[in-house]
Order: sequence, then structure tokens, then C-alpha cells
Amino acid sequence: MPSIEKLLIANRGEIAVRVLRTAQALGYPTVAVYSDVDRDSLHVQLADEAVCIGAGPVQDSYLNVDNIMQAAQITGANAIHPGYGFLSENSAFARACEQAGLIFIGPSPDAIQLMGSKRLSKIAMIEAGVPTIPGYEGEDQSIETLRSEASKIGYPLMIKASAGGGGRGMRLVTEPTALEDSLKRAASESLAAFGCDELILERAVIAPRHIEIQVFGDHSGDVIHLGERDCSIQRRHQKVVEEAPSPFVDAELRQLMGNAAVQAARACQYVGAGTVEFLVDAERNFYFLEMNTRLQVEHPVTELVTGTDLVAWQLQIAEGMPLPFKQDALNLHGHAIEVRLYAEDPAQQYLPQTGTVARWSPADFEGVRVDHNLQNGSQISPFYDSLQAKVICWGETREIARRRLIRALEKTSLLGVKTNKEYLTNILRHPQFIAANATTAFIGSHFCDDPSLSLAPHSALANALAAALFVSEPRQYANNHCWHSAADAKCRLRLTSGGLEYRLDCTTSDQGAVMVIEHKNSTDQAADDLIRIDQYSVKESAEVEFVSGGRLRRAPFYKQDNKLEFELDGVHYRYENRTHEADRQQKEGAETQVKVPMDGSLSDIMVAIGDQVQCGQSLAIVEAMKMEHPLKAGIDGIVETIRGARGDQVKSRQVLIELSPL
Repeated sequence: MPSIEKLLIANRGEIAVRVLRTAQALGYPTVAVYSDVDRDSLHVQLADEAVCIGAGPVQDSYLNVDNIMQAAQITGANAIHPGYGFLSENSAFARACEQAGLIFIGPSPDAIQLMGSKRLSKIAMIEAGVPTIPGYEGEDQSIETLRSEASKIGYPLMIKASAGGGGRGMRLVTEPTALEDSLKRAASESLAAFGCDELILERAVIAPRHIEIQVFGDHSGDVIHLGERDCSIQRRHQKVVEEAPSPFVDAELRQLMGNAAVQAARACQYVGAGTVEFLVDAERNFYFLEMNTRLQVEHPVTELVTGTDLVAWQLQIAEGMPLPFKQDALNLHGHAIEVRLYAEDPAQQYLPQTGTVARWSPADFEGVRVDHNLQNGSQISPFYDSLQAKVICWGETREIARRRLIRALEKTSLLGVKTNKEYLTNILRHPQFIAANATTAFIGSHFCDDPSLSLAPHSALANALAAALFVSEPRQYANNHCWHSAADAKCRLRLTSGGLEYRLDCTTSDQGAVMVIEHKNSTDQAADDLIRIDQYSVKESAEVEFVSGGRLRRAPFYKQDNKLEFELDGVHYRYENRTHEADRQQKEGAETQVKVPMDGSLSDIMVAIGDQVQCGQSLAIVEAMKMEHPLKAGIDGIVETIRGARGDQVKSRQVLIELSPL
């Protein structure tokens, strides 16, 4: 087998950084590739050299096989690591590397192709004796055949795109009358996403555990497994929390599932890192779901409980070396839990967030690992997945790992964009998670009313702290909004946050204390609405330190002009100072202007100038971070102005459509 002389990482983000660090620690020269919007990314700065492979959209850059192959050629790289996502499970890309004489850090093109088809891989697993869910995986895709097979399977059943992943092309059907429409929609979605409309049908396993087994194979035919990961907590079939080992799996079940995963890998002569995923029902029956022929996002939890570096294993096996140890040497030590920190707003249907990272400060204490690609000034663009970092904690027990992870999240600060941090900490604190009872139904059944999922009024303390940070420079308030006496200064502020407005009267003393009275409505005030902040000071580390109610507190913050962000008790707050705006102007603007919620691409405009529209009607679609977001009318009105066309790149808060009221 040839040796790796120089390694090109055909990816971006935290996984590119992850692979770079191990490759460089092993002494391999490294090459990064980047799109023009990723020019200043951390992975580009860490690599020994880098090549631009195109514009921001993935089709022009990270999915552009020709440009990546050219980057390898001009840098002299003789090996390519695909990371996860993008081209990592593209058999044509693996074959192109093979034909160009490049070492592809992954399995053979044939193994990728087989396991990339749910239909063909299931047939292979049945032949290999791996437990599978009863269903239909035949070639005949006619409506008549699918309807007939569905009646044999029974309801509820799952429709799945054969080439699919991430929940696309997947439908749960509970009754025969919904079957035909669901089949058509699943096939259409699959064709658009994967270029293939082939479907399979399976009996629905209700509220299962999602358990996956990490496998590794070498060129001599040896295959081992490294235990399991529990990935049951999911949203829209996307994993949110992962842990190893699974609190549900005992030694007997681990052996049975591990043996089945090894059988699955051997069935396709697997080489390198792979993951065999299973659904497990309440009676501990397990069924093959799919095999991912790459390194998983959640691989760090396996590394922490096995004491391994899976990327190092990938590189060594790609050079023809044998597996580092045999199956009987596998030992699991302690417990590890990982959460995915996304730039998204769970309170607004998980709306992806874009912008500039104003402050990034990851937790740094024993038992904590943070995989990321962030630094102050990083640009979070609309072109890529909204995953920004993975926070992983290890502990001697599951409970220690859980507590550490909550603290690590609270000590990790990302300002400039909204994240799902509060959402994650609330999951970790939920009684169902603590009791290790969470299945794939957890979020829908037990977490749908969590406070992080709604725009609730902020606490009086958060509003008072926001006021204190705004009035720390009283010269910015002039005219009738600020007045002075010999001993104090008084300001009346109007702040907005999350679509809500807060009217605050502030008194600052000559000792630096701030007293804030919040108006719950236009006339009444209550004693409970008064908050006093004492010994208020701003630190060079961009933290505010203050005393309120006898408690010394600290909060990281970022302020620019009339906008403010800070984190308090693990909750992210974002305020805008609207003190100088006229009420009427603000109200009319909010009603008549349709603004873009995040940076993205304008994929559709569904109205024309002169059209009459109703409040709540979808007027346009913006695509960002692999998701489509409808822009809706706030009033009944007439379309007066449209400032954009299909395919345009649009910016956050850009006015796209203006309406005149009826």
C-alpha cells in the first residue's frame, strides 16, 4: 500500500479542523480547500496550504469534484479525507480518487454504492443474516405494487427514500387512505434531493431507541466494533444528543448488536471507519436501519470512552496497516455525552441564524472537549449546515458527564448569532433524559412545551441588565430621553427583543448603581417590577460584573450601536434600543414591510406587484442552510414593491416586499 505523503481534507467546518489536528500531529503535511466565503475560516488558517475551490454555494465548491481533484493535483496531495457530509458517501468521488491514483480515506466505491441504497443494502443485510424490519424493498415501484405490499405490512408503516438521509423522502403513514399521496410526495422529495425516486416500505417501529455501532475494518479482512452510541434524541430525524455507552444497552445486547454490525461490514468487505445504525424496540429487538460509510458527527463520544483517535485509525488503515487492537481488547471506560451547538433559534421554528461571530469563548476545564471551527470574526453564512460546534463531556459516570456538559454549555459563549444552547441545557436537565428513558419520540412527546421553544417575556433582571449596559454611556441619550440632577441621571428606554417591547425607567447613581422600573402597561407599576443593580462594572474581557439582590454575577456581552447581546444563566438575550424611534413609524414598518429573516438565496417569489394578499399568506421563499423559509404577509394589503428576483442573494433584515394596507 502507498504511504500518505500529503493529505487534502475535502471538507470545511469543525470536521476539517478535527482531521487537520490529528493529521498534523502524525506528521502529515495538510491541504485545506475552501469556498470564497470561507477564506478566513479556522480550517484554512490551520492547514499548511489551502486552495480556493469555488463560490459559496456547495455545488460550486465543496461538491465540485473537478475543482477538488485539481486542488490535489496542484498541491501534490496524494490522499483525500472527505470528512462527513458533502462528498464523503459519494461513490463516484471515491472512484475518481481511485482512478487518479489518490488514496481515498474511506471504504471502496462498491461498498459506498451498496450501502448508499436503502433498498440494496437491506437486501444484502437479509442475505447476511442481519436482523431487518419487515417490509418491501423490491424493484417494482408501481403504485399498485406499493399499495399491495403496504397492505401486507400493515399500518402504521414508514415510507423511505432508498437513496435518502436526514429524514428527506421519509413519511409515516397511519392509514391506507393517506398512502398514495404520501408515496407521491416522498418520491418527489427524494428525486429532488437525491436524483432518485426509488422507495422502500417498512413496518413502523414506534418510539424506538436509535442505537448505532462503530465498526472498523482493515485491508486484511479483519473487522471489529467499538461499542455503541445512543442517538435517540432527534428532531426531524436529525440527531441532537448522543452518548456512549447507551444507558439502555446491557452487555448481552451489546454483544449481539456488535456481532450483527460486524456481519454487516463483512458483507460488503468494508475497510475503514463505518457506522451500522439500528432501531431497537421496547422488547430489545433490534433491526438494521442503514450503514453510514464515513466518520460520524458523533464519533468523539466513542473516542472518549475507548481512549482512541478514530481519525488516526483511518489514516493508518488507509496506508495498509492492521487494526490497532483485536475485539477482545475492547474496553469501555466511563461515559461521554455530546450535543450539537447550532446557529438557530428554536423559539422561531429553529430558524437558522447567519452573521458575524462577535465573541467565541468555549468552555475549558477537565472532562470537556469542544470541536469547532470558530473564532472572533468568523462568518456564519447561509450556504452550509448550521452546526457550529460540538460540546462533549466525559465522566466516570453518566451523571457526572451530564452535569459537566450542562456547565460546559453555560460556560461556552457564542455571541453575534442566536444558538440552541438553552434548548440543549434544558434537554440535559429533563427528568426523562436524567432517567435515561428518552426514545426517538422524546422531543415530540415530552419536550414540545419547553420554554426554549417559545418567545416568552424576559425576566425583570435580564431587562434591567440590558438597560444598565445601554445607559453605561449616558451621552448617547439626548433631548427629552435623558435628564440629569446633581446626584443622578434618569433615562426612559424602549427596548425590543424577540418581537416584544420593554419600556423601562432607569436611574443611575453617582456610585454607578442602576435602578430600573419596568412598565408592564401604560399606567400601572408594581413593586415587583423594580430591580436594582449595584457595583456595576465592565471588564476588559467583555464581561459585565454586577451585584443584584446581594449576588455577584458575571455575564459575557457584546454591544454595537443600538444592539446588545449577552448571556445570563445560560440563556442568550438580544436587545435593540428603539428609544429614539417613533411608535407609529415602527408599527407601520413592521406591518407593511416584509423583511428577510436571515442571509440566504431567494428561491421563489409567489406574488407580483398589484396582487392583493391576506395576512399570513406566503409571499416568497428564502433558502438558507439547506432549509426553505416562507416569508409571510403581516397584514391584508396590496403588493406595492418587490426588491428582488429568483436566485438573488439576500441579506438579513433586507426589505424584500412592501405592502399598502387595504
